[in-house]
Amino acid sequence: MTAPKERTRCEVWTRVMGYHRPVSHFNIGKKSEHYSRKHFTECAAANKAFVAQYSETCA
Repeated sequence: MTAPKERTRCEVWTRVMGYHRPVSHFNIGKKSEHYSRKHFTECAAANKAFVAQYSETCA
């Protein structure tokens, strides 16, 4: 485990209302909403299948 003196604070930014802003600058209500959001990771295979499916219909 890293000693506390060796750790660095990590600032989290998110996109809100069309611009990026640090979560540390949010008010209490907005912070609560941000931390209750569900985050996901898009897999590359699913993205390729989506592009292949819809690129044919758009061409």
